[in-house]
Amino acid sequence: MSALSTRITLVFSCLCLLCGMQPRCLAQGEGFGGTATDEIETDRDSFTPATTTAGPGRWILEAAYSFIDNRSVPETHSFPEVLLRRGIGENLELRFGWNYEVGGAGNPVSGNSVIVLPDEAELERESRMLYGMKALLLDQEGWVPASSVLLQGFTPTSGDTSDTQISATYIFGWELPSSLLLDSAIRYSTSSLDEDQFNVWSPSTVVKIPIGDQWKAHLEYFGIYSEGRAQETAQYFISPGAHYLITSDVEVGVRVGWGLNQQSPNFFSNAGLGWRF
Repeated sequence: MSALSTRITLVFSCLCLLCGMQPRCLAQGEGFGGTATDEIETDRDSFTPATTTAGPGRWILEAAYSFIDNRSVPETHSFPEVLLRRGIGENLELRFGWNYEVGGAGNPVSGNSVIVLPDEAELERESRMLYGMKALLLDQEGWVPASSVLLQGFTPTSGDTSDTQISATYIFGWELPSSLLLDSAIRYSTSSLDEDQFNVWSPSTVVKIPIGDQWKAHLEYFGIYSEGRAQETAQYFISPGAHYLITSDVEVGVRVGWGLNQQSPNFFSNAGLGWRF
């Protein structure tokens, strides 16, 4: 894992501690303006998933489209990035999803994909289903962050690859004064390219800033690093974004991002929605 990503995550965490913490608003709690709310919080708003779960007996449907401008291979299109989340009690949710990707590389910028850049500029088409669970471990209490664990599997449904991959993500975060949210995550996943089997590590940190009662903007850093690959790769990204609550159960959002090194895509954009019912 890169020392740069570790330093950035530590800096954000230190800023959080210096500012002081307030109790984290979860699925039900204080809203942007300090009034009681019950509003959707999706995982697709940023590369870093939310610490919250869907809520007891609730469903959340998420979908999105990503465009990725790769530097040395053809551009990538990823859709519908559909994810269905079902709340089982207060602290657990089950997840199932499906996605299709076409282009010169996989989609490294969405949470429902575990991909490292290929070595050749070949057009690839593949789809995969996603399945897993998220469990809320702790609510925020003082300096102790809210935290969750997300376990997922990815099985191809079309394309040249047939390997099932798994990922495990630890997510933690605080609510700061003025309802700012600071979330970080570290994701481990398996991956492969031809006969090469290797691991992938993905640290990330996002700051979410409320703007009124319906808008929220964010700024995020994330990285993707291979471990044990014949030819190691490292990708760094900076990504701003925003989402808008149409109602407490429906949101739309967009985020863009830029790669910070030559192994990263030059640019990406992602637009999508979430619906809770």
